[in-house]
Amino acid sequence: MKLIAFHLPQFHQIAENDVWWGEGFTEWTNTKKAVPLYPGHLQPRIPLENYYYNLMDSSARQWQAMAAKSYGIYGFCYYHYWFHGKQLLEQPVKQILRSGEPDFPFCLSWANETWTRKWDGGDRHILIEQTYGEEEEWSQHFYELLDAFRDPRYIKLNGRPLFLIYRPSNIPRCQDMLSFWNKLACENGLEGMYFVQTLGGFPISNLDGFDASVEFEPHYTFAHGGSDAFWRRIKTGDKEHLVIDYDNTWELIINRSHRRDRGQPIFPGAFVSWDNTPRLGDRGQSTIGASPQKFEWYLSRQIKRAKTLYNSEYLFINAWNEWVEGAFLEPDQHYGFQYLEAVKNALNE
Repeated sequence: MKLIAFHLPQFHQIAENDVWWGEGFTEWTNTKKAVPLYPGHLQPRIPLENYYYNLMDSSARQWQAMAAKSYGIYGFCYYHYWFHGKQLLEQPVKQILRSGEPDFPFCLSWANETWTRKWDGGDRHILIEQTYGEEEEWSQHFYELLDAFRDPRYIKLNGRPLFLIYRPSNIPRCQDMLSFWNKLACENGLEGMYFVQTLGGFPISNLDGFDASVEFEPHYTFAHGGSDAFWRRIKTGDKEHLVIDYDNTWELIINRSHRRDRGQPIFPGAFVSWDNTPRLGDRGQSTIGASPQKFEWYLSRQIKRAKTLYNSEYLFINAWNEWVEGAFLEPDQHYGFQYLEAVKNALNE
């Protein structure tokens, strides 16, 4: 069983974020300013030993890989951002490619959403718009990533680089683009591409050209779990805050029938927790009832389901370092390494 953790690269300063959010903005900015909204709401989350790392520092990338490997994580799936010929937050992966370190498997997920001031991928308060272009831009995009696809550390299936797309239904000529990339991959010494569509909180489209799907949790269950029993509301002063019952959400995940998508493989998902209030305040949602012990119990069962029900060697975890979404395995001052220990224990079971 190969556990792959989604990895957010927004832990370093870029010029665009300086303009949009203020000088020096990184993901730590919102992490530090979070406040508890109700009794027992664990905020702010503080990294163990106050390790507010910078991903432009090679020692930070090395530490992440060593910690992940030590506790059973097989690889990282880095989010990739491409806007009409322009990449954002690309430097950590480029540094990994240039330096050859860390020696740790990775793949990419194209988070193809418009960036907005509301962090919702919508069409209001746009900071930078997601567009797709035609063959010329598709070619430019492919060649920007070719060094990564050729890297021996890049995760491949039968010689084909694993490439996730977050919202494929947003791409007007998606099938044409995938076919074009497959052609370019073969022309450049690869066996083709292995495209994976993300099953998340959006309508599911049965698009041609994909080789597999991945269940992005907990969003997939929020939208397609067949129940809304996990939602709760808590009074916060004169307002109500939406919370998620951890156990109910996980029970829906591990008791769900396996969705068979036209015979294609589906990679199951897991989530550590969820709390995006550091980013959205009382407009966000937070989880009640989460703990490392529960995570271990649920993850061990999801691993068994991946083997027996899905016949999958991969399971994707949300996430390695989504600190402002409450989905992180990295050690913090409250739990230390307990969530990573839970991963190791679940694998051992």
